[in-house]
Amino acid sequence: MANHLSALKRARQTAKRTANNRANTSTLRTQLRSLREAIEKGDKAAAQQSYRQTVSALDKAIQKGTLHENTASRYKSRLGKRLAAIK
Repeated sequence: MANHLSALKRARQTAKRTANNRANTSTLRTQLRSLREAIEKGDKAAAQQSYRQTVSALDKAIQKGTLHENTASRYKSRLGKRLAAIK
């Protein structure tokens, strides 16, 4: 365990940031999962609504530093293609 005040503060900050990052990642994964499930069911209206929410969640993840911009763009592209393929 850290002994210096600066090291103790750094440990507190790291714990707080880890919790925030974990929460942001969990929220994003949940949103991605719900969209993939809607696409699998073939419900186009629900999938389109979920796609909008997922794109918003991806953009927020970029802003918060949880996800790299190129990774989010790749997710959007692939999910958009799957959404367009629904009959």
